Amino acid sequence: MERVDVAIVGAGAAGLSLAHRLDRMLPGRSVVMVETPETGLRPPERTWCFWEKAAGEWDAAVNHRWHALSVVGPDGTAWRSHLHPLVYKMVRSRDFEALVRSGLRKTRTLRWTVTDIVDGPDGAVLRLRGAEGAERELAAGLVFDSRPLPELPADGVTLLQHFRGWFVRTDRPRFDASAAVLMDLRVPQPERGVAFGYVLPFDARTALVEYTEFTRAVLDDEGYDAALRDYTGRLLELGVFTVTGTEQGVIPMTSARLPARVGRRVFRIGAAGGATRPATGYTFSGVQRQTRQIAAALAAGRLPVRCPAHRGRHLFMDAVLLRGLDDGVVDGAEFFATLFRNNSLPRLLRFLDGKTTPLEEVAIGTRTPVASMSAALWAQIRAARHRGGSMRR
Repeated sequence: MERVDVAIVGAGAAGLSLAHRLDRMLPGRSVVMVETPETGLRPPERTWCFWEKAAGEWDAAVNHRWHALSVVGPDGTAWRSHLHPLVYKMVRSRDFEALVRSGLRKTRTLRWTVTDIVDGPDGAVLRLRGAEGAERELAAGLVFDSRPLPELPADGVTLLQHFRGWFVRTDRPRFDASAAVLMDLRVPQPERGVAFGYVLPFDARTALVEYTEFTRAVLDDEGYDAALRDYTGRLLELGVFTVTGTEQGVIPMTSARLPARVGRRVFRIGAAGGATRPATGYTFSGVQRQTRQIAAALAAGRLPVRCPAHRGRHLFMDAVLLRGLDDGVVDGAEFFATLFRNNSLPRLLRFLDGKTTPLEEVAIGTRTPVASMSAALWAQIRAARHRGGSMRR
């Protein structure tokens, strides 16, 4: 049986990012990335957006940048803000994959499907199936598994960020390419949760236009297309346009605890390991923080047992918001409109990246709908106490 020092399962953002870092920081170790050859098990092409200061390590894969963002409230009031010193960036998954793979010097890729991972005291064994049904095993000192969880834990509130987007080209100039629309809250709202439009303009005639919901259940195809027709027609008034491509996805937003360490030698990374920010669904930046810490720990000769993508207090605040949206005590559209109306956008983005101080976070909290958020806070505290009591019994 072949043995390697590190096996990375999956070649999405998390697997590729960790492979990139280990390839550079662990020169004497053997690293293998195991990627399924079955196209039906691989995620479709998608875009990842994030914000950072002007220069970044993935700039060669960045497809577009915006130096300003806007938010549109339910009544049509728009707020626009420059992001300096931050920049909002978009990466296409194919470009990111090509960049990372071209830079790997020692890391090998095996195209096999992982059917099981057997943990052990000194390593783990990956059971693999080939494209033609052949089977083999691979032993690894450490395993980092980026595959989506088959189901989420039931000990928290889980909403789904689900969306469909159209890449459109209009017959005449319709877009302001200088700013991306982060949330357009004029769309019809669900009874619980929130819905919004999202526009990434590439130039005056081309853009990615998405319809997004934070709710418990996804829509069917007709539901997404009807929402996009309404948004592009009644609200954006795009006129005649051509759909040149589509994008669709479902991102779990959960307050449930997602432990990164699931065995003595097995760890989860990416969304399955808690990299997604629960209140927003943004994952790419969390993946970078998480994989950076893992690589640093391994380079120092330590097991990566404490590599959180997000701070505990931020996860608690996110849990309160998810609880309020799910219980219906927080009006999602009004909450986000108030949040963006009353707070500096660069500060909010720093908060979502976990870079604000507790004092700044108190200031942000007092500029949201305080009464409904207080009700959500007490509901979350009661739920936590009940869960704790049930566990003790």
